[in-house]
Amino acid sequence: MEADTRVNVGDRLRMKKKHPCGGDLWEVLRVGADFRLKCLTCGRVVMIPRADALRRAKDLLGGEGA
Repeated sequence: MEADTRVNVGDRLRMKKKHPCGGDLWEVLRVGADFRLKCLTCGRVVMIPRADALRRAKDLLGGEGA
């Protein structure tokens, strides 16, 4: 994914690797220097640096309304 991609709260990211629970979809809860992401399969919330999140993301899906 490009580094200049605009990510907003409520967007969903599909990651390249699966979470240990088997899910690869994450909801963005917070943006900034770090992203707070919530696994949509198990509900786990993690915080990772923006650069790592964008590098690990495969697709940016819209939020609830998209």
